[in-house]
Formats: sequence, C-alpha cells, structure tokens
Amino acid sequence: MTNSEEWLRIESLDLEAQGVAHNAEGKVVFVEDALPGEEVQVAVRRRKNNWEQGALVAMRSESSQRVVPRCRHFGVCGGCAMQHLHVSAQVATKQRALEDALWHLGKVKPERVLRPIEGPAWGYRQRARLSVRYVAKKSTVLVGFHERKSSFVAEIASCEVLPRHVSAMLLPLRALVGMMHGRDRIPQIELAVGDTTTALVLRHLEPLVDDDLVRLRDFAAKHAVEWWLQSKGPGTARRLDGAASTLDYALPEFGIRMPFRPTDFTQVNRDVNRTLVARAVALLAPEAGDSVIDWFCGLGNFTLPLATRAGSVLGIEGSAPLVERAREAAVLNGFADKTRFAVRNLFEMPPENLSEIGAADRWLIDPPREGAFAIVKALAELAESPNDSWRPPKRIVYVSCNPATLARDAGLLVHRAGYRCGAAGAVNMFPHTTHVESIAVFDKS
Repeated sequence: MTNSEEWLRIESLDLEAQGVAHNAEGKVVFVEDALPGEEVQVAVRRRKNNWEQGALVAMRSESSQRVVPRCRHFGVCGGCAMQHLHVSAQVATKQRALEDALWHLGKVKPERVLRPIEGPAWGYRQRARLSVRYVAKKSTVLVGFHERKSSFVAEIASCEVLPRHVSAMLLPLRALVGMMHGRDRIPQIELAVGDTTTALVLRHLEPLVDDDLVRLRDFAAKHAVEWWLQSKGPGTARRLDGAASTLDYALPEFGIRMPFRPTDFTQVNRDVNRTLVARAVALLAPEAGDSVIDWFCGLGNFTLPLATRAGSVLGIEGSAPLVERAREAAVLNGFADKTRFAVRNLFEMPPENLSEIGAADRWLIDPPREGAFAIVKALAELAESPNDSWRPPKRIVYVSCNPATLARDAGLLVHRAGYRCGAAGAVNMFPHTTHVESIAVFDKS
C-alpha cells in the first residue's frame, strides 16, 4: 500500500494521461496529472490487488515538459487531459502508444516511423457535441463537456479548443436555453463548423413552442449561426428556417469541396484532415491506371481525392443514405465517371463476399474505432488460399482512430496475409486529449 509520505518517481504515461509509477512494494500506481520524470506524493483513492490510483498532492521534481494549462477549466472539465504537457511531448507520447500497441498487441514493427501529422493546437475543434443540463436546484443551465470522470456537465464559461467565436457563445447559449420553455428537455447541442458557416443542432425531446423558435431566430441573427432542430435521430435534423442547404469544407490541394450536413461524421480538426488526406493519397501512390477501393468511405473524404490520381475508385460504406451523399459529392466535383459506390455490411465480410466485390490494385481503409477485422480476416483467408479469379491489393493504407484495433488488424495483415508494415505514424487530430489517431502502410511481400 502506498504511504502518503512516500515519494514516487513517474516512469511513463498511460493511455488516459495518468502518470505510472511503482511504490516501495512494487505495486503499480496511476497518478492523475503527473508527468514522466517527476517525483510526487499521492493521495490514493482506489486500491486493487495489482494497482492503485490517486491524485497528485505534492511534487519535488518537475518535468521539463510541464506547462501551465491555457484553459482555466482544465482539471475540472473532462474535454482535455493533457494541457499540462507540452504539445510536442503529447505527440511523442501518442507515437509511443501507437508503436507499443503495434508491437505488444500485433507483434508488428513498422520499418519506418512517419513524421507525425500535426496542426493548430488551439481553436481547432470544428465538431463537438456539447451537453446541456438544466440544474433545477440552482435555476441555471450548463452547456459544455462533462466533468472529468463524471456524468455531470462542467460549468465552463469558455473553451480553448473550440473556435474563438464558438467559445464566446457558451455563456449566451446558457442564457438562451435558460429562457426556453423546454429547457429541461434539451440534452445536447451539436456543433459543426464549415469553411463559411457555423451550424448548431438543437436536440429537443419535446416540440418547441413558438416563443422558443423566436428566441432561436434572434440568437442566430445576432451570432451569425444556423440553427438546426433534431427531434429524434440524426436523420431528423432540419434547418430552423426550412432551407435545404448543407455546409461544406475544401480540400484545396485536390480542388475539391465536400458538402455535409451538421449531423454527418466529419473530422473535428479541418487542418489536420487536409494534411492527413494528402499524406494518405501520397502514401497509397495510385497510378493513372490503378483501381482503388476506399473501405468505410463515408462522404468521400478520401474517395474523391484518390479519384484525382487513380484510374477508378470504388467507395464502400455500410449506410445507403451516406453512399448516396458520397455519390452526389462525386457528381458535384466532376468525378462521376471515375468513382463508383456500394453499400455493404463491413462488419460481416466472409471471403466469398470479398471476392465478389472484386480485386483492386490498392486499398484505403478508414474504419471507426471497431477497426476492419472482418475485411482484413477475409483478406487473410483469401491470401492463404489463392485463386486465379481474385488477387490481393499490392498496397494498403490504413487510417485508424484506435491503436488497439489497428494493431489487431495489422497482426492479421503481416502474419497471415503476407504483408509487411512499411511505415506508421501518429496523427494528432485531437491535441490535449488522449485520443490517438494514426496511419500505417502495408505492402504485399
């Protein structure tokens, strides 16, 4: 058991940005807000047989990478966990997390470590889901992120990772919801910032009265935003004024504009996304006659840029409405003749179904956190039983938002499908958080 007077030396950071140390008995101790190299004393809050967890209460040796958090709500708000660590050290930590996951979970070591993809560290978050909570006992409304390790909404007046004009709206949003008749039936406001338009999606569990609609219109005019109303699922979201418009963002290196609805999945960090797309296309390196499959194509964030280089691109997604939207974006950008789209269940992919889709020279895989296990497993099984009617892709670029599932899938690609991991690197899509995105390249041996 850790003594409150014992000084612990922090050895590393875990994936939740907690310092990791060992006490005098050799037991692992996780310490909130402690950094590698620091000597600290801890107030233990949780004890298990193999580990303890606690809060930092004293420090006698400070890390050279420790910085003063910019946000005054850091430590209470759970939106960020690493503002006390220099941004360059955050990126290095994420790179190590990626390499550790690849090796320990997949027994894969990339031949080359890619330079991390970085972008603005502040004001970068163009997408966010803001929780809303009416606190009856205090007769007040809270709008923001949850408190650290809590279901309560943090009481914040500003946010350093939101765009400045959105941060400045947090207090006015609290006042607005506080005046609404349905204030206790509004659970969230979703933020989506396009290149020229900011949209706010109000989730409401009961119909809004006329007075509330007037308040929303006045707020929109004053703060130059579009209100969307969502009564049920994301598909029910509609603009308050009834217009059938969308937002959009540019991929200027490829001359592409991507339309989207505020409830669509798009990357939260527009600048990093642009760099990521350019890096992925360069790494996949399709030639003019190559065929490409873009798995989990979404709205076509990678499909359309790939169409500027490859002979043809097949985008595959699990949602028919999403595929239709991607097809519309292809037409809008003049790539209808070089792109095709298909709907498939990407989490159930027997080898025969993968074979029926057809072969392609190169693949891009950009799955959700669950990874692409079914697709990669089917590829491995086909590779182990080759036939003349189907051939594996000669190169795969895998864009991941979860190093654990990337490592699992990488293990299949390398140890069963006959690929080598030529390169891998971190993508700092979410500065100051523990979220690790990455990109990896696999070549057929």
